[in-house]
Amino acid sequence: MDRVSSFDEPLKKLLGGATAKVMAEHLGLHTVGDLLHHYPRRYEERGKLTALADLPLDEHVTVVAQVADARILMFNNGRGKRLEVTLTDGSGRLQLVFFGHGVHKPHKELLPGRQAMFAGKVSVFNRKMQLAHPTYQLLDASDADEATEAVDAFAGRLLPIYPACKQLDSWRIAKAVDAVLPSARDAVDPLPAALREGRGFTPLPEALLKVHRPQTKADIEDAKARLKWDEAFVLQVALARRRYAETQLPAAARRPVADGLLDAFDAKLPFTLTEGQEKVSKEIFGDLATEHPMHRLLQGEVGSGKTMVALRAMLAVVDAGGQAAMLAPTEVLAQQHHRSITEMMGELAEGGMLGGSDRGTKVVLLTGSMGTAARRQALLDLVTGEAGIVIGTHALIEDKVQFHDLGLVVVDEQHRFGVEQRDALRSKGKQPPHLLVMTATPIPRTVAMTVFGDLETSVLDQLPAGRSPIASHVVPAKDKPHFLARAWERVREEVENGHQAYVVCPRIGDDADEAGGKAAKKKAAEQDPDKRPPLAVLEIADELRGGALAGLSVEVLHGRMHPDEKDDVMRRFAAGDVDVLVATTVIEVGVNVPNATAMVIMDADRFGVSQLHQLRGRVGRGSAPGLCLLVSEAHEASPARARLSAVAATLDGFELSRIDLEQRREGDVLGQAQSGVRSSLRMLAVIDDEEVIAAAREEAVAIVAADPELEHLPELRTVLTALLDKEREEYLDKG
Repeated sequence: MDRVSSFDEPLKKLLGGATAKVMAEHLGLHTVGDLLHHYPRRYEERGKLTALADLPLDEHVTVVAQVADARILMFNNGRGKRLEVTLTDGSGRLQLVFFGHGVHKPHKELLPGRQAMFAGKVSVFNRKMQLAHPTYQLLDASDADEATEAVDAFAGRLLPIYPACKQLDSWRIAKAVDAVLPSARDAVDPLPAALREGRGFTPLPEALLKVHRPQTKADIEDAKARLKWDEAFVLQVALARRRYAETQLPAAARRPVADGLLDAFDAKLPFTLTEGQEKVSKEIFGDLATEHPMHRLLQGEVGSGKTMVALRAMLAVVDAGGQAAMLAPTEVLAQQHHRSITEMMGELAEGGMLGGSDRGTKVVLLTGSMGTAARRQALLDLVTGEAGIVIGTHALIEDKVQFHDLGLVVVDEQHRFGVEQRDALRSKGKQPPHLLVMTATPIPRTVAMTVFGDLETSVLDQLPAGRSPIASHVVPAKDKPHFLARAWERVREEVENGHQAYVVCPRIGDDADEAGGKAAKKKAAEQDPDKRPPLAVLEIADELRGGALAGLSVEVLHGRMHPDEKDDVMRRFAAGDVDVLVATTVIEVGVNVPNATAMVIMDADRFGVSQLHQLRGRVGRGSAPGLCLLVSEAHEASPARARLSAVAATLDGFELSRIDLEQRREGDVLGQAQSGVRSSLRMLAVIDDEEVIAAAREEAVAIVAADPELEHLPELRTVLTALLDKEREEYLDKG
């Protein structure tokens, strides 16, 4: 059997069909390699063998003793059972207790006179020492040698506890690991020998043995250090190779032209760019001027002026004879971008039209819901090159959309676009177009290095001059209803001062399929207040119109409205004709109404940290200070309230994204970007292992620069191929 194939061996062969089926369906483990990379999540300590007379309190011990007596006691009016067992070893006595379902097996096995080993943590109850729910193993008193051997094997060990499922206990997984552990010696080691020796790492087969069957705590640390490094390194090599491949592709260099569209636009700007915007623009223009495709991630705080930076890049490409496309995740956002870009450009966005500038270009919108005539004209403007800039949704990706010369693709809110969509748009260029990916969710450096490591990163961390601070407060609606009443008074005060407000709800409401209508919801809420459905836009809007905000102009905005209707509401809100907009998260990104100063987020605990930060960024966009009120019925001591307090305490998106990552499971955060990479991150914790990731990235870059095809590192190539089969490789594109 060759070295790779023992890892590829199906588990069914070694473990039998039933166990293999459970492992595949519930734990995602299919091969020997998968099971060897299913690491223990913690280790239970069994103490050294201790005499009953010498038991130390609060420590893990193992004792060999005889059962003196055992009895079952009932409590809680006969509803609860407790098994009490008294042990003796000649030096002292010790009590064991088992509760509930844990009573049955020991009750049958721990009979007076039986000898066994017991392991657990010593505690005191009613001034007596005891072990609660100890692990135990019966001994055969007739065979002294066998008993001694069993005691040696049992005592003092670190017992691995595996991530398990209802159908398969940790100890059964441990038995399965025992069956495949001999294959660990066939592990293909991805680390080049010089790197492994230089950093003093344990060889991979040894690391796998140590992580599953450690003799000491030092073994565990050794194994973890090595396995973490492997995960970080293999991923960084994959990303470094991808970056290298990008530099080998041809692209048309797009250099800004003097006295062109960009210069004309800059000359009419009513403000100066921030230092950050200048610096990032310089990086982008540098990339655009090269003959291989730019591949850059632009991340920045809410309101840091990313759209301005992207627009100037698009104008530079138009100056150089190319076209630019901006891909937005929703129609509302595409329309909003189109409106704000044409407003910023003025007559420069009316190239070829009466009253347009002779240096201008056409800026067209393309969405799925456009009328046939408007759509036909937009498609014509793109194929002839009349339109230098197009802003659209995934409608841009359809086959019938043809460009004259696509030079730059700007993707807004990258996490909402899959790899296929982005590739489809990029394939519309004569040569690969340059790519600028924008995200308004600040990403901690470690995550950026791990998930978006194939993109060069630019960060905008300054807010433009004139942006106002936003005060944020948690409103505990259940504990202090008068705080909620005061929140609505604050909204009235803002409107009376000539400003506007948003109210955000998690749900639209009045949906036919929403569990049998209002009566059913009301009944459910009465039976269990914690189980009420999330608050809904339509219901809250009605309540506010008839109550706390009576007399104000209150309108709704949500995803089920017709696009024209949505556009009309947004236009009227932007024009100041609507006082309060009650909306779902459709306003989360890109909506820009500087006169809106207050936001009330209902059921705020139902949103994620970065989503709340995004929403909050819709206020304080003008010269008046912003106010964000996070309304929640969550209990004061709950994790949900802690999350809201964290959001209220800081406006630093990078700090919040770090909190977000610490609070959620890492897989959720890496989300789709990690999809398909089944064996990728099991030991590495992206937020805690920054040093490992940074060091691995450095080594990976050096190795790929010296040997892009990894011709001299066949083992590394083998491991990469296994990790990145065709389907898995696509996740790297999702940056």
